[in-house]
Amino acid sequence: MSVKISVFQSLVFLFYRFILRRYRNPKPKYQKCPSTLLQSDLSRDTLIFNLERALLKSDSRFPYFMLVAFEAGGVIRSFILFILYPVISLMSHEMGVKVMVLVSFFGIKKDGFRAGGAVLPKHFLEDVGLEMFKVLRKGGKRIVVSYDLPRVMIEGFLRDYLEVEVVVGREMKVVGGYYLGIMEDKTKHDLVFDELVRKERLNSGRVIGITSYNTSLHRYLFSQFCQEIYFVKRSDKRSWQTLPKNQYPKPLIFHDGRLAIRPTLMNTLALFMWGPFAVLAAAARLFVSLCIPYTLSIPILCFSGCRLTVEIDDVSSQKLNSSERKGCLFACNHRTLLDPLYVGFSLKEKNIKTVTYSLSRILAPIKTVRLTRDRVSDGQAMKKLLTEGDLVVCPEGTTCREPYLLRFSPLFAEMSDVIVPVAVTSPATFFYGTTASGLKAFDPLFFLMDPYPTYTVQFLDPVPGLTCQDPDGKLKFEVANHVQSAIGKALDFECTNLTRKDKYFILAGNNGVVKKN
Repeated sequence: MSVKISVFQSLVFLFYRFILRRYRNPKPKYQKCPSTLLQSDLSRDTLIFNLERALLKSDSRFPYFMLVAFEAGGVIRSFILFILYPVISLMSHEMGVKVMVLVSFFGIKKDGFRAGGAVLPKHFLEDVGLEMFKVLRKGGKRIVVSYDLPRVMIEGFLRDYLEVEVVVGREMKVVGGYYLGIMEDKTKHDLVFDELVRKERLNSGRVIGITSYNTSLHRYLFSQFCQEIYFVKRSDKRSWQTLPKNQYPKPLIFHDGRLAIRPTLMNTLALFMWGPFAVLAAAARLFVSLCIPYTLSIPILCFSGCRLTVEIDDVSSQKLNSSERKGCLFACNHRTLLDPLYVGFSLKEKNIKTVTYSLSRILAPIKTVRLTRDRVSDGQAMKKLLTEGDLVVCPEGTTCREPYLLRFSPLFAEMSDVIVPVAVTSPATFFYGTTASGLKAFDPLFFLMDPYPTYTVQFLDPVPGLTCQDPDGKLKFEVANHVQSAIGKALDFECTNLTRKDKYFILAGNNGVVKKN
């Protein structure tokens, strides 16, 4: 638990603010529009941004607390926050924020809280105004302060993705390793702000503050440090453009969480209204796919809202439909755990097989063999399956939601001389059918809970006659890179050298290996 500020510290702080600062700092210069900063050289200046009122387009804090409540606390906690929001909206701003913090954080384990670094950055980035981002990037030293959002919610986003040097936010009180749902008082927050600004500011340049008109307290605090203060109007924010993905300082490749939508008040209402129907729809779709033959299950699933688009050129079609064709190895990128099933649906072949680390044998309507991540034993298992028929593999080893391809493991290139690259896409509506830190057993269910679960499967030209049995073993990497490049070109995805270990260390803090009990 944080140590309370002593009376002496408070008196010193007030004396410094009201008496010494009045004589040391001149009255700041106030400006109405910060757009003039885009034409200025700010490389030697320190910029102090108010996060909610000068960097984010939205004025609502509800979506971010709803994300914490849903992803870290569960459905019941998020529903409580939703039904309380009409009452919260009638409270004062400060009291409303305190209630949302209490509902979202109370009882959450501190060490297990990863929403700030794995879930929230995506939604924050989609709310950043392009105009203010350009100003932020011009500053020599960048300080971002928040009065409403706890530091644990914003620090990962600001430091890792916007490359902000100093983040000032209110700390959460912790007891026994669990959050109490209470933020530190504003006096201590102001002391931290004061200390950091004095420590980080560049004496050779100006200190420029950017905040909002409607925050007298924040405006006064900014006036203690800044020679110039620029105010942002709500009408200005409505005209801002959203920061494009290609201008992110750091690409957003990995993110976690189940919600694919931004949980605004109306989106959350739609989500909870759809919830009961989603559970029934997922159960019905699962039953049909497991228990009914392909010839009947495909039209029934289409009637239930499932969508499957198959793209195949004439050359690939002739080779795949040839009566002389032996077992083919289908190498596809990995979007959800259901990729092999949809490849089987596309081929109308229920005898197709797959290898997996996560897909349950009970839930899979096709034969699955669980891999051990031991190269020799996994290779032997794959060769045996190929002698029995067609095999689907996902060389990425893990799913990736964004338009990027992870590095392909070359093991599949040693298995067969008939390799068919398969490009798959699966956009999400309400829920993501993948997770890094949650229970993977629920991944297929969340995918099937979407109103319109959609898949596009594209069969590319087969890679001919490469058995990869060269002494140096270089050819297998060339084949793996070739297949990755072909799929990336077909999908307009960017190929990377990142691996499944990189993903799990970033999102879950582990290497992605589940230990057997």
